[in-house]
Amino acid sequence: METQKFSYDNGIVRAFLYATVVFGLVGFLLGLTAALMLFYPELPEYFFGTDDATIASLQSGNLQGLINTHGAFGFGRIRMLHTSAVIFAFVCNGFFAGAYYSLQRLLKTRMWSDTLSWIHFWGWQLMIVSVVITFLLGINTSKEYAEHEWPIDILITVIWVIFGVNMIMTIMNRRVRHIYVAIWFYLGTWVAIAMLHIFNNLEVPLSFTGWKSYSAYAGVKDALVQWWYGHNAVAFVLTTPILGLMYYFLPKAADRPVFSYKLSIIHFWSLIFVYIWAGPHHLQYTAIPAWAQALGTGFSIMLIAPSWGGMLNGLLTLRGAWDKVRENPVLKFFVVAVTCYGMATFEGPLLATKTLNKIGHFTDWVIGHVHIGALGWNGFMTFGMIYYLLPIMWRTKLWSTKLANWHFWLGTLGIIFYAVPLYIAGFTQGLMWKQFNPDGTLLYKNWLDTVTAIIPYYQMRFVGGLLYIAGAILMVVNVIGTVRSGSFQKEVPAEAPALAVISKKRKEGEGLHLWLERTPLLLTVLSFVAVAIGGFLEIVPTLTVKENVPTIAAVKPYSPLELEGRDLYIREGCNSCHTQVIRPFRDEVVRFNGKNGQYSKAGEFVYDRPFLWGSKRTGPDLHREGGKNPSSWHYKHMLNPRVTSAGSIMPRYPWLIARDLDRSQTVAKIELMKNVFDVPYTQAQVDSVDAWADNQAAFIVKQIYSEAADVKNAYAERKAQQGADFVPLEKKEIIALIAYLQRLGTDIKTTEIKTASTQ
Repeated sequence: METQKFSYDNGIVRAFLYATVVFGLVGFLLGLTAALMLFYPELPEYFFGTDDATIASLQSGNLQGLINTHGAFGFGRIRMLHTSAVIFAFVCNGFFAGAYYSLQRLLKTRMWSDTLSWIHFWGWQLMIVSVVITFLLGINTSKEYAEHEWPIDILITVIWVIFGVNMIMTIMNRRVRHIYVAIWFYLGTWVAIAMLHIFNNLEVPLSFTGWKSYSAYAGVKDALVQWWYGHNAVAFVLTTPILGLMYYFLPKAADRPVFSYKLSIIHFWSLIFVYIWAGPHHLQYTAIPAWAQALGTGFSIMLIAPSWGGMLNGLLTLRGAWDKVRENPVLKFFVVAVTCYGMATFEGPLLATKTLNKIGHFTDWVIGHVHIGALGWNGFMTFGMIYYLLPIMWRTKLWSTKLANWHFWLGTLGIIFYAVPLYIAGFTQGLMWKQFNPDGTLLYKNWLDTVTAIIPYYQMRFVGGLLYIAGAILMVVNVIGTVRSGSFQKEVPAEAPALAVISKKRKEGEGLHLWLERTPLLLTVLSFVAVAIGGFLEIVPTLTVKENVPTIAAVKPYSPLELEGRDLYIREGCNSCHTQVIRPFRDEVVRFNGKNGQYSKAGEFVYDRPFLWGSKRTGPDLHREGGKNPSSWHYKHMLNPRVTSAGSIMPRYPWLIARDLDRSQTVAKIELMKNVFDVPYTQAQVDSVDAWADNQAAFIVKQIYSEAADVKNAYAERKAQQGADFVPLEKKEIIALIAYLQRLGTDIKTTEIKTASTQ
């Protein structure tokens, strides 16, 4: 058969490689900033100014500089930027770089369309830049790993489809008969993310000329869909594509074949089938149906088998090549990466059990667990891939093996100093929260007791982050040195015989999986079926059966001012630190009961779009916050948390007090809730939205003035000074936020504290 000549496109690989390096540094720096703010919340004041003479600042004297940022550098927004930068900018760009490199070589063909490749690249970077801008502006949906608003969701969908079309058409034009295991994982990733992204991000825009939208799901249903997505974003963005890279780059770097072909088959199919069921383990002891929680636990435990099968397949591939690990920094990174994958995928199922979940959930233990995967598995696999590709693509030796080894050791120490303190902090939090005195009162009643106890571990975590980013900076130096010393080859000549046309039917004696490997469309369809079964059986019953969410007659829709306050809460990313769901534990009901003590019921969340249950308690849960503190306390707490709560690590929010509330869309929001989501507002309420909001705002301001004479006098003086330009407190954003906070948990009124064990 005639040999065909063609060339591989290294240009697209180089583009994604550069993007990976740049956005990796950005993501690490944002994470380091967020880690610093957890024990140094005055960081924004240091840069932008403060009125607190006890705090060091570059621009002391007043808060105007901080106010002028409009919260762009608040912790909630930085945290969202960090997770999105690491997931979508660093890991995804790294995956795309590895996929474009390996696909062409595994399939013995150039990518089907150079044009689609570059649309994919520039479209993805446009999405990342859009995320940065919108998050800094406070435009987000609050949903974990899916905070992007609807126009960006559409852009992600379009670019993902373009990538898939290019990949599938490249596979169809291949010059090899059977597609390799790495490509199975690429295809499984593509179909799963397409399904997850579309269903989780179904939302209704307030208008098609603005950015605001509301989730198509509410309360319990939104929580179930979100964590079906959230857990499987970890599965199919942070795991399966990186496993594909492992199956290609680790054998290439070790110059050894994959340990077991059969184990690869078992690993792939069992992993993508089981993973999709495990999402509800993020919602243990919450208001979702008990059967969904049980499924989440069961399938999470099952995940140990395929996950460890993949880990062992990777490590055993190094049989006979362990001597190379001593000399080759690429293999060093890969070995630690695969080990971290094994650690994280063992720990995750343990945390999914109800025994450990009641202690670990909402604590920093989970953050430590996640970063074993992110820093170790994702980061080190990507670093190893970069070090592998640099000498090949630039046709030279790595500029400095010594620097690469330094990067490895700094990164490894960084992971240890990052994760271990968070494990200790998590155990400390979980146990302190649950301690009672002999008389039945909480031993650590003040939430700040549990916060101040773990500050040293936050500081140690920051040191770990410094070590990790220092290693990444050495990598950047190495990349620049290698690029400058080498000669990049954009078009790599190659040749291979054309693939002969044969019947697509299974041949006699041909193994089932061998047949699937030469029928990639069928393999893709079966991959979709494997991931869709779990989603269908878990999600559809909850969405379609009304009885799954019992209604509570006392629960009423939000007032217009409360709805605006809720949107401000989302804008500031408050759910990054505060949960809004009280689990049926004695300690939680006693600690968070306020004036209306009960654990959270499913029917309380029917008007919450999106749900705001959160995933970590840096601050206390707020689901029973209404009436717990006076309105003036909330005003002063937002102005300076350390005045109301000595030792608080919450940052300041003075712009909420300075900014006028934009109520130009309030009527439209209420009408959307009524007409689209069937929220039971009467027409009279819709017609009187402005008066309704004005009256509630006036009532809250009256409370503040009666409780805090200093605030009342300050506004009286301001009115006298500003005259006609004076904007009353009633018109400020802080009042809407207070309205929302004072509403939380007040629909259920009881003097009897109930837990699951007393019913």
